[in-house]
Amino acid sequence: MNDTAEVKLHFLDYWRVIKLRMGLILLTLFLVVVTAGVTVYFLPREYFSKVTLEVKQDNSGPVETFGTGMQRTYDPQFVATQFQILQKTEVLYPVIDRLDLIKEFSPPGMKLSLQEVYGRLRNSMVTQDIRNTGMIEIGAYDTDPQRAANIANTIAVVYQERRRVDLEMNTTMGLEQLQDDVEQQRKMVEKLSADAMKIRARDGIVDPDPDKDNSQLGHTTGTMITVQTQESEEEIRVVELERQLELINNLRPDELQDALKTLGIDDAVVARNLPLYQDTIAEKARLTSLGLGLNHPRIKALEAQMATYSKILADQLNTIRTTQATRLRYEKDKLSHLQQMASDSRATEIAEKSQMGEYLDAKNKYIRAQRVLESLEVSFATQKLKITMKEPTARIWEKAEKSDRPAKPRVAWIMLGAGFSGLVIGIVLAFFIEYLDTSVKTLDDVERYLQIPVLAVIHNNVSILMKAVGETADAEAYRILRAAIEFNKPYRDANTFTLISGGPGEGKSTTINNLAYTCARGGYNVLVVDADLRRATQHLYFEVDNSFGLTDYLLGKAEVDDIVTTTKIDNLSFIPAGQLPGESVGILNSQRMTDLIAKVKSQYDLVFFDSPPILGVSDGSVLASEVDITIMVVQHRRFPRAMLQRVKQAVLNVGGRLVGVVLNNVDAKHDDGYSYYYNYNEYYGPRRTTPKIEAPAPQLTRPREASREEY
Repeated sequence: MNDTAEVKLHFLDYWRVIKLRMGLILLTLFLVVVTAGVTVYFLPREYFSKVTLEVKQDNSGPVETFGTGMQRTYDPQFVATQFQILQKTEVLYPVIDRLDLIKEFSPPGMKLSLQEVYGRLRNSMVTQDIRNTGMIEIGAYDTDPQRAANIANTIAVVYQERRRVDLEMNTTMGLEQLQDDVEQQRKMVEKLSADAMKIRARDGIVDPDPDKDNSQLGHTTGTMITVQTQESEEEIRVVELERQLELINNLRPDELQDALKTLGIDDAVVARNLPLYQDTIAEKARLTSLGLGLNHPRIKALEAQMATYSKILADQLNTIRTTQATRLRYEKDKLSHLQQMASDSRATEIAEKSQMGEYLDAKNKYIRAQRVLESLEVSFATQKLKITMKEPTARIWEKAEKSDRPAKPRVAWIMLGAGFSGLVIGIVLAFFIEYLDTSVKTLDDVERYLQIPVLAVIHNNVSILMKAVGETADAEAYRILRAAIEFNKPYRDANTFTLISGGPGEGKSTTINNLAYTCARGGYNVLVVDADLRRATQHLYFEVDNSFGLTDYLLGKAEVDDIVTTTKIDNLSFIPAGQLPGESVGILNSQRMTDLIAKVKSQYDLVFFDSPPILGVSDGSVLASEVDITIMVVQHRRFPRAMLQRVKQAVLNVGGRLVGVVLNNVDAKHDDGYSYYYNYNEYYGPRRTTPKIEAPAPQLTRPREASREEY
């Protein structure tokens, strides 16, 4: 139960701070919103256009020499890779050239470099994929709506052309190599055919079908046929491996990935590191375009990464070469073995056909070469057909169009964010100022830091009671103060009081005047002594002359009875301060003052001494040491707590009896914690504002009279 109440109190405290600093919060909100509005007003308007592009992974596979290639699988990083490719110089440099963006982006009288234009173009691009589809969107921001559309469309076209060229280049390279193999094999077939024909003519052999195996010329066993078939297939594999190894030996590391696709070789190390190597190159180009030199740490770090990735790719290329060479040696060994088996079979056959052995050997070589040639020609024709029938891997489905409205700045979102930010900054600033404010804010502050009770709380804008017409609710606070003083007297016959404060303007003079008036109305015989000799104020409230008073008594020019003035208020008398000669400063600290206090103490029920601020003038300390009771007046939210501590200590150091504090000038409208002190206003009806009555200016010799607000 207590915890709940404590939490509730904390929330009320937060609301109190916000309510009190509402002006600051609203001002901060206004300034932030206005600043954001002015900034948005001067920001350039940027238009956005986008093109929708369908991209497909090339699943046609590499160029196949014999048979069918390996089944291609979908790469989950394919779309992300295309996003990176779209931002590379190989795509954006042609866009810059086609649209002449160097001229378009350069300010009048200047010419931007290609790298600067590339950086600006890349920053203006937006790429995103459409979920669960093969579609991607390429967008561009620009201050010219037509140029934004042109940039987006040109990027898509250049990318489309680049993908087509890359794919054609990969397949063309394989076809060219395949065509070379066909030509070489054809020459070999022609040579072997001529050799067989020469032997046949020389030995007079009649062969009805020289292009096919002739059973009439020999009896080739089933084993011989099988071995020859295997030998032919193995020769085909050896030719294919030799072609692949020759291609690999001529590769550079940066050509590795495309060539491996062409050769049907999947390598995880290359697939993982080559994109990183390309990204590092692009990042170096971007940083160089931003103005970083070659000796910049980031450039050197990128060059080190490029060297690392290049070494990895080179090492992997060597590994692939070694692997392919090993496979080739294995297949050659296998071919040698098959050839040996075929040779053995042929030796047996030659023994049976000793007369036509040389011819049969030449014929068999010719027939095997002819079969290899036929296979190469079929493979070549098939790959050419696939290329002609291949679908485009990048297709534009929706072209970018000129936008009618600017996409940036987003005024509504910016202003909404500015409003929220201004509100947050204002609240934070309010709590920060509240944290820095060490003045007295609550009753708990007074009692915690001064260790003395609060006798009464006086709200702001109180009237001078003796000048008010009729009964006023302001008097109730002073009745509460009067009752609190009665209950906190150190002894029964204590009847001399002084109200002290730390600095000017805390309402001490007004408080003592209204308290004296309230006590007089309550039937007490009251005397008010204006002991603030330097800046007298009480005579303005009582509307009497200040030319004769306390100073005359202290200088021995008059007696007590001579300086006491009756007022128009029953039971209320007044001793003005009088005129203080410059050479008589400090006359309060005298025996005559002690005698005056002793005399009026016996003549009146209550005697109130108005004093100057205790920290500024010594007179306040003198009065605090002579009177029975000292009361501190503290203006709400004005002076820091450390100053109030010094006020208290100043009273205690001279032996004064400090019985309590009057918390003055409290704004109950903003400080909800004090509202319950004013419930008595309901008994007086709507509060009447008493017009201020200007006191007639007395004819004084002093250069200036302080207003009551100063004390």
